Amino acid sequence: MVSLVRKPMLFRPALALLLAASSAFAAAPRPNFLFIVSEDNGPELGCYGNPHVRTPNLDRLASEGVRFDRAYVTQAGCSQSRSSIMTGLYPHQNGQIGLATWGFRLYRPELPNLPRSLKAAGYRTGIIGKLHLNPEDAFPFDFTAIPRGNFARKDLPDYARRAEEFFRASDQPFFLSLNFPDAHRPWMRQVDGLPANPLTGADVTPMPYMGVDRPDLRELVADYYNCMSRLDSLVGDVLSALARAGKAENTLVIYLGDHGADLLRGKRTSYEGGVRIPLLVRWPAGVRAGQVRRELVSTVDLLPTALELAGATLPSGLAGRSLVPVLRAPGNAWREHLFTEFHTHAAQVNFWPQRTVRDDRHKLIENLLPGEINPGYEFTLHHHEADLAAAIAAAPEHVRAAYARMQRPPRWELYDLEADPHEFRDLAADPAHRGTLVRLQGMLARWREETADPLLKPANLARLKAEVGAARKQEARELSWDYPYYFFGEEPPSRASAPAAAGRRKNQR
Repeated sequence: MVSLVRKPMLFRPALALLLAASSAFAAAPRPNFLFIVSEDNGPELGCYGNPHVRTPNLDRLASEGVRFDRAYVTQAGCSQSRSSIMTGLYPHQNGQIGLATWGFRLYRPELPNLPRSLKAAGYRTGIIGKLHLNPEDAFPFDFTAIPRGNFARKDLPDYARRAEEFFRASDQPFFLSLNFPDAHRPWMRQVDGLPANPLTGADVTPMPYMGVDRPDLRELVADYYNCMSRLDSLVGDVLSALARAGKAENTLVIYLGDHGADLLRGKRTSYEGGVRIPLLVRWPAGVRAGQVRRELVSTVDLLPTALELAGATLPSGLAGRSLVPVLRAPGNAWREHLFTEFHTHAAQVNFWPQRTVRDDRHKLIENLLPGEINPGYEFTLHHHEADLAAAIAAAPEHVRAAYARMQRPPRWELYDLEADPHEFRDLAADPAHRGTLVRLQGMLARWREETADPLLKPANLARLKAEVGAARKQEARELSWDYPYYFFGEEPPSRASAPAAAGRRKNQR
């Protein structure tokens, strides 16, 4: 086994449990894997109860497999989230703490990842759409197509066409990562006649977690839903291609968002609107259809799930655990706590480190720079929308308080997700919830220690803040980050030798 971290992880699964779960799939051959990843997509699908959006293909996928109602990304940013899908580690463990377009990168290129591990197990691997991770050559795909974000929505039928090409190319078991851009800004009401009957602002209401309502916000939400409907059509084309290739029965299809929608209190935050995602799993040969599951599931669970079903070697020290016991049958023991985090997005606008833990009912957010102005607040309010100060000022008191707290957060935020699912009422200072606060604080501290969180050291936090601050004066193409070194007590080498030196750090995580 390859060691990834220097300390044991909190949720390493018991061998006996994994072996018992694996026996349920012994009769089925190793499955193919099709990971369909949607940009900026929270659980706004018909199958999750959304009354406005039209997603018949994804709704059918849910009915034919498993719908996870409490699935989460590790960080509400594109590269950061995708790094956890691919490595089975949190961003603070793998190094991808910000966007790849701004030079953030894995600590070690040789870190185990899905294409590398599955190739070693005899799988053919491919990716359609963007990877958005650094360095790209750390992910040795056999097949690549449309290697860009494609936010202009050019040649959208090519996704299904290239996927079918990949499906038919060989009878070797495969892993394909298919990455759709449609739910990413800019939201386009209609492309190539899809959707046929687009929604307008008169048809929808804003997401409840936004807390404010205005005609222009309704138009934005309508176009986000239109993008989701168009994406649904494209996903339907891919699933039809899989069926035509004769490989649907033994292909484990996973559909997920890389984080929540790019709306107020969504993307780039640790609130539910940012970190909760849709997760649909279908495998006709191995998974009972029609399941709805409430286990706390993280995207760090996807790598160990795929590797176990593929018969591949599981690296030691993974942050997640295989979903095989959950897919096998209800009632298997599962995690009681789930963790997310935030560092930054782009280098220049919204550095705001956070750590979070939730249990069955409550969620605790730790802001690592308490009392300071959160730069993400202004970015969220003004980057895409016109000034919302008047709308927020006219909102109910609990909504105004939530935005004020987002602007200058306290050290701790505590929410009751059962009574307050949209996180408007902070209970951290309420004496009645003191026991819950202390319990979750202890769990969060233990997780940070056991995952060797570099930001536990105040010096690392201060140095990272300064490094991100200095990056504001640089262009993205000029950035070369030092945090992969000083996080581990090393001084960065000269810029000329930095990439080579990074590749030599075999004993770091």
